Amino acid sequence: MSCPLGRSPHQTSDLSEWQAALRSQFPIITGHPALRYLDSSATSQKPQAVLDAVHQYLTTSNANAGRGTYTWANRTTALIDQAETRVKTFLHDPEPEQSQVHFTSGTTEGLRTVARDWLVSCLTDGDEMIVPFADHQANAQPWLETQRLLAERGTRVVIREMPYEADSHDYDQQALAGLVNDRTRFVAATHVHHVYGADMNVHRIRATVGPEVVICLDAAQSIGHKTVDMSDLDVDFVAFSGHKAMALPGIGAVWARGRRGHRFEPGGWNGSPNTSGVVSLHAAFDWLEEAGLERIEDWTVDLGLRLTDGLSKLRSYEILGCPLSLTADSAVQRRQGIVTFRHRGIGSNDLGFILASHGLMVRADGHCQAQAGEKDSSVRVSLHLYNTPEDIDHLLQILTDLDHES
Repeated sequence: MSCPLGRSPHQTSDLSEWQAALRSQFPIITGHPALRYLDSSATSQKPQAVLDAVHQYLTTSNANAGRGTYTWANRTTALIDQAETRVKTFLHDPEPEQSQVHFTSGTTEGLRTVARDWLVSCLTDGDEMIVPFADHQANAQPWLETQRLLAERGTRVVIREMPYEADSHDYDQQALAGLVNDRTRFVAATHVHHVYGADMNVHRIRATVGPEVVICLDAAQSIGHKTVDMSDLDVDFVAFSGHKAMALPGIGAVWARGRRGHRFEPGGWNGSPNTSGVVSLHAAFDWLEEAGLERIEDWTVDLGLRLTDGLSKLRSYEILGCPLSLTADSAVQRRQGIVTFRHRGIGSNDLGFILASHGLMVRADGHCQAQAGEKDSSVRVSLHLYNTPEDIDHLLQILTDLDHES
């Protein structure tokens, strides 16, 4: 199977003035000109507008939401409500009056909340789930936990592994169709793969699994990097982390469509919300939309292509993911600003240290893949709009020198 067809590459030079103006708004980037941050899939850097919004809130309105009747408390409660609405508009929610938004600490907690507070009460003996065990552990462990919790109550639930195409690492829709039966109740999926950088084409899943199966989407690597449109993606849950989308750490959300199954209502007592995080998320979404998500995607995809095109010419490196999408003249789907690779003679952890000594900040480990993922560590480069062609060229020069030495 080949990788999905992609669009023609854009030229980063066409967006250079736009990018330079936005890059200048990141104090940590402009304040460290000798360093090159290439780890945005782990966490993104924050523009000044987000920092300003949090500072203004903490110095003018800081209070606990829903816990008082005075002005600051009422204002904070209103900010939380407004942020819930902002999440819906950012996701292009076609039915905002029916959907729900619940703030969490991030993607992992969001997916576990769906598992514990919603899915456990939906499944009966003999029901089945389909889980992607080559994606992030956060999109595997909650569903295994669901199975264990139900087993303790005497309810047997079957988990089937999401199938992948061998070459592209995309979900194999034909094989998936063969797994679906009248007991399939739930499918977990990932929007953009955190290792291979591929858009997993989740828009195809609904037609494959049918109209009644619930689909839950891990959007940790797509929110803030590209347009995510719920009118196009017929999924039921979306979980994401704010810190990967230019908001503060410790904030994320679950969006629930509210069309299939009972209403999503997180259980237990709701403690004090992360009000600063919510404010930062609202500000980050405003900033990202003003910057232009389509342009952000174009910029990062093209930087990733610049890297894979250069790496593909070096004999010492293995690039993970679809092998047909590496060169500038390939016609298949491009990586979404994530490029992961190994050196054939240098261990990935050692390579990470070498790159760090040259001011290049990358991730070098197993990347938290679940049990069917890569067994050996690798180096991941993940990009955002504050990265430049010069960042990529500097990285390629160091990698080229190592290639010649090996």
